[in-house]
Amino acid sequence: MGQISRPGPVLGFCAIYGQHRESLAWARARLAGEWGPIALQSEALPFTETRYYAASMGEDLQKQLLAFEVLQPPDFLPRWKLQSNDWEAEYQALGGHDVERAVNIDPGYVTLAKLVLATTKDRDHRLYLGDGIFAEVTLHYKHGRWQSDRWTYADYQRPEYHEFLDRCRDLLKRKRLASG
Repeated sequence: MGQISRPGPVLGFCAIYGQHRESLAWARARLAGEWGPIALQSEALPFTETRYYAASMGEDLQKQLLAFEVLQPPDFLPRWKLQSNDWEAEYQALGGHDVERAVNIDPGYVTLAKLVLATTKDRDHRLYLGDGIFAEVTLHYKHGRWQSDRWTYADYQRPEYHEFLDRCRDLLKRKRLASG
């Protein structure tokens, strides 16, 4: 029989995207206010790999990657996804943008071995976490680099994303070493 153990803390991660810089700024402020200080953030990157969101979010979407200062136990993910869905609706209710969905907030976490993203959509490679939330390993880290799977979104295969995730892994290592 295997020994039951608790996984170590993980680095909270979030991708935010929208058509307007003010929606990204609002999301960053909301996230930092609720989930703690942002330790790392990418530049706003063009989100051009798919037109999946064009009908609901508009054209010329920008995506920004964030990582948070405070490490989390990995079972935080369903709570963060439910909160982020509520915040998307909250921002939409503020008005000011003529799109159905003005901001998209996608939480997840980084370990030394993988990037996990939360979703509300079930697929063959996703595991149910509870409360209507599923998770997938979007990328895994092997042989010193981030590697894709057949379901990995095209933007997560970009070098800029991998560079950001390398910084996330380094931060996670430093934080784990500092905590003993």
